[in-house]
Amino acid sequence: MTLSTKQKVYQEVIRELQRYIEVNNLNAGDRLPSERELAEKLNAGRSSVREALRALELIGLIETRHGEGTFLRAYRSYQTVELLSSFILRQENIKSELSITKKIIEKEAAKLACDRIGKTDFKELTFLTERNKDDPQTRHNAYFNYLFEKTENLLLKKIWLLMEEFSSAVNPQYYDESFYVNLTALFSEGDCTSIEELFLKLDR
Repeated sequence: MTLSTKQKVYQEVIRELQRYIEVNNLNAGDRLPSERELAEKLNAGRSSVREALRALELIGLIETRHGEGTFLRAYRSYQTVELLSSFILRQENIKSELSITKKIIEKEAAKLACDRIGKTDFKELTFLTERNKDDPQTRHNAYFNYLFEKTENLLLKKIWLLMEEFSSAVNPQYYDESFYVNLTALFSEGDCTSIEELFLKLDR
């Protein structure tokens, strides 16, 4: 069997395992079938199943307890961040692309959240900005975490959280205090169209 064929089998096992978890509605803490049982259920070789399980354990999605078996774990994005930083961030261009991409996502989140923000939210955003004056990274994280909640788009928030942790580990990205003040003002005025221009000013 060639390396390419092995990779395809291994990738298919991971996909099948994912489907198995979804179909059986397994959650963190639930026990997975044994390696032998999985090989039979997924119609795959035990070596391929073993490699797939090792990969999932490496990124923190499962854990093996000696004498007990293999269990699903709660997802912890920082483990993925550590793995990504070991490989991807060795390329300088990736660092700059990360900054640009994160800014684009934050801009779109601000637009999505704009129509969903009310008076209580204005106060909370102002509070988050003022409370973290001396810690710009915490201010940025708290402010946009609040905005991403308002978008009601869980996938978008998860993508941003991963990028935020990734960025914080290698190249912290935040804006001047005036940016958060001005963005909150646009929300309070219901001026969603000016959000694009506010973000463009960051590059000038």
